[in-house]
Amino acid sequence: LPAAPHWDPQPLTYQELQSERTEIPASRLLEETALGRPGSQNSGCGELVWVGDPIVFGRAESIAGKYGVWMKDPEPLPPFTRETTWRVDAVGTEVRQLLQYQAPEQLAQGYPSKVHILPRPLESTGAVVYRGGFFFQPRRSRAVARYDLRGETLTAQREIPGAGYHGQYPYSWGGYTDIDLAVDETGLWVIYSTEKARGAIVLSKLDPETLEIQQSWETNIRKRGVANAFLICGTLYTVSSYSSPNATINFAYDTATGTSRALSVPFENRFRYLSMLDYNPAEQQLYAWDSSNMVTYPIRLS
Repeated sequence: LPAAPHWDPQPLTYQELQSERTEIPASRLLEETALGRPGSQNSGCGELVWVGDPIVFGRAESIAGKYGVWMKDPEPLPPFTRETTWRVDAVGTEVRQLLQYQAPEQLAQGYPSKVHILPRPLESTGAVVYRGGFFFQPRRSRAVARYDLRGETLTAQREIPGAGYHGQYPYSWGGYTDIDLAVDETGLWVIYSTEKARGAIVLSKLDPETLEIQQSWETNIRKRGVANAFLICGTLYTVSSYSSPNATINFAYDTATGTSRALSVPFENRFRYLSMLDYNPAEQQLYAWDSSNMVTYPIRLS
């Protein structure tokens, strides 16, 4: 296993400073007038009604792993499987190492089967793995890139028009989380904001091969006012706090109806520092990185 990349304390300082921000009341995040009713549910899909206790799978031992990303591909291509597990320790200025594990148990033991060196360093914790590709935001850019896991090359890269980056519209904890990728039953998404949207979350559906934007939605949920976000069945869900042990899933935005509504589904930040949260549609559970800990959450849909 190669040595950890040289660690620069600067990003950590920036991110820790963000933790001093106070939580913003819900009424300021979401105009009451825009609250809609839930749309009709698709078959096999429902609204998120319960999130269980976090289950710890592994822990990053070095400071480089205080923030990070870990996941499995819900629709893998051979030789990879639904058990192949991927991880990036995201603290540092030149984050290029993508660690591959045969199964989560191997991740828990700390021994990757392979280390991929990305052609471009990535920014933040918004990356995902989907259909044989690792999708990430290259450092200091408003672009999204696809790294092919079999060919070990970049196969697509595209700018997200007007997207804020490198600290313009991060989640509340900071960490340059301006551009966040997500996967659900319907495909690949990017969560971001723009000057035109005045810091409200913008959602775009991406073509997973070309990264072309297929459709976009502008929500009325302030991106800096929420801790993280993910999608299930075409609905965006946000988390109220990254540090409170008794946080909630506090808003839902339904792309089918274009409406938002307030929620209050309990969500536990056991280790008090949530830096990544993603949904795996094949397993119907959430993957998270909480202060060096790689955890999953069981969920229930109505």
